[in-house]
Amino acid sequence: MELLKIIFLTVFMFFIIVTVHEWGHYYFAKRAGILVREFAIGFGPKLFSYRRDETQFTLRLLPFGGYARMAGEDPELVQIQTGQTVALRIEGDEVRKIYLDRLDNRKNVIRGEIQEVDLEDRLRIVLDVDGEVISYRVHPQAMIVVKGSETQIAPRDRQYGSKTVGQRALSIFAGPLMNFLLAFVLFALHTQMAGIPLDEPEHLELGDIIEQRPAFEAGLKKGDVIESINGVPVGTDATKLIETISGSKDIPMNWTVRRGDELLTINVTPRPVENEEGGKIGAVVVTYFETRSASFSETFTVAAEKMTSMSKLIFSSLQQLVARFSMNDLAGPVGMIEATSKIVKQGFTDFVFWTAIISLNLGIFNLLPIPALDGSRLIFLGVEALRGKPVDPNREGLVHFIGFAALFLLMLAVTYNDILRLIQS
Repeated sequence: MELLKIIFLTVFMFFIIVTVHEWGHYYFAKRAGILVREFAIGFGPKLFSYRRDETQFTLRLLPFGGYARMAGEDPELVQIQTGQTVALRIEGDEVRKIYLDRLDNRKNVIRGEIQEVDLEDRLRIVLDVDGEVISYRVHPQAMIVVKGSETQIAPRDRQYGSKTVGQRALSIFAGPLMNFLLAFVLFALHTQMAGIPLDEPEHLELGDIIEQRPAFEAGLKKGDVIESINGVPVGTDATKLIETISGSKDIPMNWTVRRGDELLTINVTPRPVENEEGGKIGAVVVTYFETRSASFSETFTVAAEKMTSMSKLIFSSLQQLVARFSMNDLAGPVGMIEATSKIVKQGFTDFVFWTAIISLNLGIFNLLPIPALDGSRLIFLGVEALRGKPVDPNREGLVHFIGFAALFLLMLAVTYNDILRLIQS
């Protein structure tokens, strides 16, 4: 049951974060009048799909990403050329469907050879129907039907490239923006759930305990309140306690801990750890503060403080990663699932905080000037604004393709490293 809970909450976390991000792209693109062909959550095999208005909403197997595919961002998959024989379905005085295959099986249609076609500006098809050349007006939402699937045409004013730099920039920036808003809401929710710590700490207690280490072997458990060591009261000075443990390498220590209403005496002998000084017991020491409920205004001010401090920490980590790159400092989907499973075990309050951090991370990461990410696309839009004309789409597409390929290869390497690390541990 615990495993199912971990899997559900992990998938749910990624689903919410990715959905909010892609919804930002989708919503502001629609507001700008851009045709959004598909709103997809996840990658890989399709699990579920339905069409609403002009957009195909798709849920795929792996919930570690998504996309809002806008008309004009990529070359259209279905092309119609002069000399091609097609069948048209007319409603009123406009073409509503253009059939490219199985023409003999289509009923109530007009068949002919295309003499002229413009589905972007003039919205017109000219057919040779049994020797007679006829011009037909095409509806702005007409469908091209081939191999059982329908693709809506995209007039130029519905394409991504036809919009102003500001409209396109907003539709790109909206994804990270939604992640920032989600993070703020979750930090506010965490503040309400966890409360505001009082100024003075209440006691020291044990947090996570590593298996096969002295604390675990001695029988200490997460949540044990540390009363005294070798008969000396511990108080609330975590630094002093850690120094005491470090100075007792290979020396037995007599711990008195409170577990619920029971006082226990437990012998623990710190041991050295490779590449670290002093003795270690393999447990986290937590300073416990009594809390009070947060007021309405405090909920938002504390949420803003958490968001600011975590953003600084994220940027600091990025700087360290650039200065001293190490594969072990990165985590792919496997590493994220492993870390999230540990957080889930700590309780729903910690899970909310962790989800806020991941959402904030995703927003910041996507704004980095790395090809294929939103930040890189915003840079190209900035260059267009300065030059007064867009960068060659083929060159921009090549840059994004190279960036995507590099990120994909890096993700494979990181995932392999995560799996190797799990096996070794």
